[in-house]
Amino acid sequence: MNTENLSFKYELEQKEPRTNDGGTTRGASVKDFPASIGIAGVSMRLQPGSMRELHWHANAAEWAYVISGTVRTTIIHPDGRSYTDNFEPGDVWYFPKGYGHSIQATGTEECHFILIFDYGNFSEDHTFSVTDFVSSVPPEIAAQNLGLTLEEVAALPQKEAYFAKGVVPDEMSFVATARPEESDI
Repeated sequence: MNTENLSFKYELEQKEPRTNDGGTTRGASVKDFPASIGIAGVSMRLQPGSMRELHWHANAAEWAYVISGTVRTTIIHPDGRSYTDNFEPGDVWYFPKGYGHSIQATGTEECHFILIFDYGNFSEDHTFSVTDFVSSVPPEIAAQNLGLTLEEVAALPQKEAYFAKGVVPDEMSFVATARPEESDI
């Protein structure tokens, strides 16, 4: 590491964001922040009910800290079991490298969390999303594997969705059941 002109400070929230349907993300790798050789980070915000679609990282494990709001994660273990957990400010999660996972804001306010990756050169180029995968295989293969018709496959996203808007779920339900209207949350 060249220490000439090296800065040990990076203004993550000042970085140009990636924003689309229901979420915003700002990331920094060793390319943006050269002092950060062994780790990379992302500030992510999800609007109520919005989710970061099912995805997995080929080159890094993920550790996260919830700053505000509430969020639900689902992780898929390689043995086929899945785990769903709810998080509040101050909670952390950990996903091993290669484990599929999704993240959904469950509260009525924006959810903000910081993601840390154990690879300083982390990049979305080594992250694989389910919509990106399904849209890149021949429609006949997607239909056969998902049990859908060709018309239903044609209605799926034709590129990576990344974020998706949804209803605010009832965090007491482990399915995406909408929060009851009379909820005080």
